[in-house]
Amino acid sequence: MFRYAVFAFAFGCVIHLSRGTEVTVKDKDDKLCLYANLMVNFSVSYMTSDNKSQLAEFELPAEVSSNGSVCDATSSTLKLSFGAGHTWSLNFTAGGNTYQSDVITFSYNLNDSTVFPKSALNDTLSVTVRPHISDISMDTCYSCQSKDTLQSDTVNQTLWDVRIQAFIKNGTQSENMTTCAADLPATSIPTTVAPVTNTSAHTLAPTTTPAPTLPIPGTGTFSIKSGENGTACLLANFALRIGVKQGENYQEINLDPNMTRVSGVCGVNISSLVLVSNAMTVALTFTNNTKKFHLQTMNVTTKLSSGAVFSAANSSLSLWEAALGSSYMCNKEQNYSITSQLNIFTFNLQVQPFAVKKGLFSTAEECFLDSDLSFLVPIAVGVALSFLIVLVLLSYLIGRRKSRTGYQSV
Repeated sequence: MFRYAVFAFAFGCVIHLSRGTEVTVKDKDDKLCLYANLMVNFSVSYMTSDNKSQLAEFELPAEVSSNGSVCDATSSTLKLSFGAGHTWSLNFTAGGNTYQSDVITFSYNLNDSTVFPKSALNDTLSVTVRPHISDISMDTCYSCQSKDTLQSDTVNQTLWDVRIQAFIKNGTQSENMTTCAADLPATSIPTTVAPVTNTSAHTLAPTTTPAPTLPIPGTGTFSIKSGENGTACLLANFALRIGVKQGENYQEINLDPNMTRVSGVCGVNISSLVLVSNAMTVALTFTNNTKKFHLQTMNVTTKLSSGAVFSAANSSLSLWEAALGSSYMCNKEQNYSITSQLNIFTFNLQVQPFAVKKGLFSTAEECFLDSDLSFLVPIAVGVALSFLIVLVLLSYLIGRRKSRTGYQSV
């Protein structure tokens, strides 16, 4: 959904809503840098201990903690914690005269029996979705009273009565407003391709899509920093290409690291990395179980050469796994099917989303393609084939000898 700007003086964010969750975030100089007043309803499907599907419905409470929210010149994050271990975060990136929200990350704790009674799991799960909040003019407040439901796997999130302003200048909220298209009179709004979600497989097999034809993309160095001293808490180096299939058409797009804005959030068990370029938006969510970490969720949005907006997500991945306290590395090309319509190609990959020390990668766990044992595969196949040939030859000779013996006895 595309948004259009409407400027209404004397009735922007300075007029507070009478209900909802209201949050203010201040920068290091104790000046207001981000304001939000919104309502969010959650609908989560989960399995109970008696193997039944149950639906939990709850809303974002009025009383939340905004610890972990951060403001920067080009990237800001609103992080709201509530209940027994639930978090909801919304990140913003600025570019030129506008800003936008790139991803919503919702983490819910199934061990919270008040919300998820008789849950079969005690894990904290997370989903990421791309909100329809874009093209907000700088120094204006974004307003959307209409309901907007974001679907992802087993979770639905409905936002309404939203009033948000990021990148507030000089600590003063704006009286100007950017209104969402849903609140405007009916006009011709460009259509988009509906998001595609696939959560069927945890272990992904290499895709059979035709080999990439573009040059190898440039390798980017991405990091997320936290704390007062700005210490890196997430590190990632890689080159990325995506492949999108729409009917009979197939298109590949490279991520240009030199034209990419970086944002994200570091957590104890969940960390996220969001990359926004002119060509695409990629949101990665990593989780850990105190022993190992892996990439669990990938959400990609891009504009195709046809002009259509493509979006796809998978929140049941199990990629790039390594022991907590180490990094994952794979220099050789990796090619995986994220959904039936989305493939990714990575090169020179190294990631560490947790337990980063002194801003440096820890010892890497290499992928099989990079390991010294990878050369044994063709050797093993060759030995097996040789053995099979010898076995067939021996069987032939033995059979022929028996045949000759039979003729001589006649």
